[in-house]
Amino acid sequence: MDLIAQLEAEQIAALGKDIPDFKAGDTIRVGYKVTEGSRTRVQNYEGVCIARKNGDGIAGSFTVRKISFGEGVERVFPLYSTNIESITVVRRGRVRRAKLYYLRTRRGKSARIAEVTNYKPKAGAEA
Repeated sequence: MDLIAQLEAEQIAALGKDIPDFKAGDTIRVGYKVTEGSRTRVQNYEGVCIARKNGDGIAGSFTVRKISFGEGVERVFPLYSTNIESITVVRRGRVRRAKLYYLRTRRGKSARIAEVTNYKPKAGAEA
């Protein structure tokens, strides 16, 4: 393992975050810490993960898209952000692409993603 990957692995271990195994097409619920004045609360943001960038590294991020009051809303979350309380996989989607940007132009039935019913976690990950 090269020096940069080793340093990155140490940083991730120091954070101690438990990131579930998810990919584009999965419906996920992100518990995000929201600060209003002096109070902090956790707000859930549930939608379809349409992209992941930089893999599982420290600089990784993912984009979640949801429909709110008939309008499409996307939000990019850093994977190891201190503001993320939890990430939960609601359902697994069966897709053939890594980036689902085509969902931006789809509405209704054509925007649906088939669910994976026979999901098996990767050998290294526990889900």
